[in-house]
Amino acid sequence: MKSTRTRILIIGAAVLLIVAAAIAQGRHGFGGPGGDFRHMLKQLDLTADQHSQVKAIFEKEKPTLQPLMQQMRQNHQAMKALEASGPFDEAKTRALATQNAQTMIELQVAHARMKSEIMQILTADQKAKLAQIEAQKDARMQEHMKSHMSPPPAD
Repeated sequence: MKSTRTRILIIGAAVLLIVAAAIAQGRHGFGGPGGDFRHMLKQLDLTADQHSQVKAIFEKEKPTLQPLMQQMRQNHQAMKALEASGPFDEAKTRALATQNAQTMIELQVAHARMKSEIMQILTADQKAKLAQIEAQKDARMQEHMKSHMSPPPAD
């Protein structure tokens, strides 16, 4: 029982670290700053004026996003160093996890603010196409998570 529980905790921690690392490296959500969302926008055939407006939104948010992305990288490195440093220190681990969670919240708020502003400049057709692209991406992500979240082998 304890062995299975330990494996589940290790797998859960590994998934959280992978997600945090992916966000820190700009491989999730908007990326940094822009990433996947910029790729999606390219599929919407934006007008020159829309491109200019989107660029201005990204530039406006850049001073907010860059320090947050840097903090995510530092948190990830600090967690790796802590894990390799010897005996488990729950207090330090919780402090780092809490700091990381707060940074992720700030990133999500910034991304939501950017997306809200960008949505205001899209046409109805572009919004519908973006919703379709996001649904396809979500379906791929769900499939990916299912294939990587299989239970550990039995003892």
